[in-house]
Amino acid sequence: MTDPLRPTIPTDEQLVAYLDDQLDTEQRTRIDAAINDDPVLSLRLQWLARSNLPFKAAYDELGQQAPMDRLHAMLDTLPNPARPGLNRRWFLAAAAGLVVSSVVADRLFIGWQSTQEKSNWRGLVADYMSLYVPQTLEHLPNDESAQRAQLRTIDARLGLKLAPAQLALPSLELKRAQILEYDGVPIAQITYLDPAHGPMALCVTRSNKGSRPFAQERRHNMNVVYWADTEHAWMLIGHNSMAELEGMAKLLRGRLSV
Repeated sequence: MTDPLRPTIPTDEQLVAYLDDQLDTEQRTRIDAAINDDPVLSLRLQWLARSNLPFKAAYDELGQQAPMDRLHAMLDTLPNPARPGLNRRWFLAAAAGLVVSSVVADRLFIGWQSTQEKSNWRGLVADYMSLYVPQTLEHLPNDESAQRAQLRTIDARLGLKLAPAQLALPSLELKRAQILEYDGVPIAQITYLDPAHGPMALCVTRSNKGSRPFAQERRHNMNVVYWADTEHAWMLIGHNSMAELEGMAKLLRGRLSV
């Protein structure tokens, strides 16, 4: 049964088809409504739109490196019509096949960490966070009952038990908790608004790699502190200083491990 709290989210392929004006009226209307209702989906569409590159020329270059026998065998298994036209949706699918085949395609997609998309989830989160500005979050109400409902959706998908009090941070407003999804992998994004530094997010996904200590990195001119417990990987990302982020990460880890 479909969860009424979680409407169907258009896939990246559907959004690319939307950008290429390849959808019928009903499909466009449905995606228009989804974009109007979900600011993050609107950001996702903007991110896809900015990768409007010369795809055919790029593919011609990559084709020189591609395992063509394997790709043709994959295409031969498709139902009729067996081979779609060379459009952006087909190119995205072909590029994914090249990545699996260890062909380097990341230079074709702005900000993608393509050789390890699923495992390098922090890069994908950073791609979205790079589009956030304070106005993205300012209009969202600070309604604790709505936040609890949002957190229940996260709990159900990721096997967590979160409460607004656990997530509260000094001087920051908790604005929204939601599920993002990449290739079927759910990632929770809990966003804050810092009056001094702008949007910040605590993100979490499932992980079976075991507990790991705090580590640091920078992505899209933002600082990232990340760690893992026995079942989940966590990250805190924002424009705050690294020391400030790590202090908040330690506070959150202490609460969330109880």
